[in-house]
Amino acid sequence: MRYTASVLALASGLVSAGAASAQTEIEFWHAFTGPLGERVAEQVQTFNASQDEYVVRASHKGNYSETLNAGIAAFRAGEQPEILMVFEVGTATMMGASGAIKPVHELMEEAGDGFDPDGFIGSVKGYYTNTDGQMLSLPFNSSTPVLWVNRDALTAAGIDPDIDLATWEQVGAVLDDLRAGGHSCPLTTAWQSWIQLENLSAYHNIPFATQENGFAGLDTELAFNGPLQVRHVETLGQWARDGKFIYTGRRNEGGANFRSGECALFTESSAGYAGIKAEAQFDFAVRPLPYWEGVEGAPQNTIIGGASLWVMAGHSPEEYKGTAAFLNFLSSPEIQAKWHQDTGYLPITKAAGELTREQGFYAANPGTDVAVIQMTAREPTPNSKGIRLGSFDQIRTIIDEELEGVWAGDKTAQAALDSAVERGNQLLRRFEQSAR
Repeated sequence: MRYTASVLALASGLVSAGAASAQTEIEFWHAFTGPLGERVAEQVQTFNASQDEYVVRASHKGNYSETLNAGIAAFRAGEQPEILMVFEVGTATMMGASGAIKPVHELMEEAGDGFDPDGFIGSVKGYYTNTDGQMLSLPFNSSTPVLWVNRDALTAAGIDPDIDLATWEQVGAVLDDLRAGGHSCPLTTAWQSWIQLENLSAYHNIPFATQENGFAGLDTELAFNGPLQVRHVETLGQWARDGKFIYTGRRNEGGANFRSGECALFTESSAGYAGIKAEAQFDFAVRPLPYWEGVEGAPQNTIIGGASLWVMAGHSPEEYKGTAAFLNFLSSPEIQAKWHQDTGYLPITKAAGELTREQGFYAANPGTDVAVIQMTAREPTPNSKGIRLGSFDQIRTIIDEELEGVWAGDKTAQAALDSAVERGNQLLRRFEQSAR
């Protein structure tokens, strides 16, 4: 099924209350607020207006971790939604909960709606498939980290706003100039584990963990305390002590600092585009994530963040038919192209990327294709196709704790990463035992 521009314009054309009462209801639990929450509401409204058999009810359930926990609790109580948004670090947890999910490939085969899994971008699709290549959940909001630049802040400091920032060495030199000029926040970051360790490793084609970062088996061990990772964290720690790197929090607290104009450089998700475009009162640009010079194979490719949509077990055939129709709608070229253009998330299908280019969006908005190129320029390797670990959310919490010790000057990078690896491996062993 294809959804044309005329369908997209139906956002206000909801069916009447009388007709809605006869429709099959589909519950969709998600983690979005603000501009992203508004975009999801628009998608749901457009789908509901496009047909009269089903009505999707979207509900915000908190941040990513809270939404996952809400879904697990609801399943145990027999009150689970049809569709649950789960962030990428919860993938292994959902894969292990086989009785709680209905794999997307089974849903689509039963629906018979002509769903084409091969139409999805390989580096996105591969994260959410099993060892047989069958899709377990539907990629939805897939992003990758980039470098956001406040061009006006660079100009004010006497720095060419078009200066090359491809490498961390070049970034360091610009931070020196910004700090020398009295800038209070030369650099900040969001999602420090995802960007500064997970993507750092993939981008330099070195392992974050053994067993192909967990894809090849449960008996994986963490490996992010190698020379390059230590060097990178040590450098950031020194920049923190020098006032060139300002730590603002574990999630995306730094987004407000960048959007307000306080910070000059910001490593964040490509999906920061929606908020930055809406709020920034300065000239901004998006650049590729920096890499370290002299590392063989770098830059490789970054890996995805974001979330996918899991279908929960325990629903009726009619509810599953409506769920399949909604997931097909979300992955249609027109809907995906608009989502990509509005938010900065990757176009998860090849057709959506091609449509975006045909519509002239990249030409009119230079830099918005950076994330796509960064993800697709090279074929992913076992070190760069993603990370799939049990208890990954808890492991990230451990990493956050240890990195905070470095930023505060209480730990060396080597000691912090060694400790994070040791503590994280204990969780992996527990997960391995529970999954057997």
